[in-house]
Amino acid sequence: MESLVVIALLLAVLVGVSLGLLGGGGSILTVPILTYVLGMPPREAIAASLFIVGTTSAVRVISHARAGRVVWRTGIIFGLAGMAGAFAGGLLGGFIPGAVLLILFAGMMIVTAIAMIKGRKPRATGESGAAHPLPVVRIVIDGLLVGIATGLVGAGGGFLVVPALTLLGGLPMAVAVGTSLLVIAMKSFAGLGGYLISVQLDWPVVLGFTAAAVAGSFVGVALAGKIPERALRRGFGIFVLAMGVFILVQEVPQLVATLAVV
Repeated sequence: MESLVVIALLLAVLVGVSLGLLGGGGSILTVPILTYVLGMPPREAIAASLFIVGTTSAVRVISHARAGRVVWRTGIIFGLAGMAGAFAGGLLGGFIPGAVLLILFAGMMIVTAIAMIKGRKPRATGESGAAHPLPVVRIVIDGLLVGIATGLVGAGGGFLVVPALTLLGGLPMAVAVGTSLLVIAMKSFAGLGGYLISVQLDWPVVLGFTAAAVAGSFVGVALAGKIPERALRRGFGIFVLAMGVFILVQEVPQLVATLAVV
């Protein structure tokens, strides 16, 4: 068991590196690590992931804010809507079978991976948040939907939040990444609150994993700009796609067998 904990902590550093480099992707790695390496039940793994990713994002948003890469008004509007959705998703997730949650999570992984591999369309130069009126209603609706997904399956939604902030808020990519970390932290803690009503966590393990992820996030920030973003996202996307397929292969037969018995 001790060796598995050491392996999990080393992998936690990679979670932090992902958040530091890409502004997202933490939960995509965290839930499978907690489930398949440490053997946590799915609901506990999802709840722990929300705390780990939320804390790491909160730490990282400080450096982005100091660099002027956080648009507080847009982030808080999106984040408040996301918190409402995440809390509702966390409540609902506490009553859904673990295998179903993992299958839903794998589906989100696959969608995320495809988006990462395809990449985003380049924005016109000189676009900024000041160039467009803030579509508050659309931001609130998107925040609610992304929040529900966050609370339900423990996915922080960085790869959903960043495009939404870029397209709806008119934010440049670097600013969208910084602002997304604020949104992810807000949504993650709200989703955790929903889960803690029905789930108990092994806090020493969770806090150790969180500390390793925070340390890794500093490494990720240091590496940012030294690795081509397009190649990084494509490579990470292929890895996430493989992980999603792996989870489906593990969980779908078990769910089918359970339903057949019923």
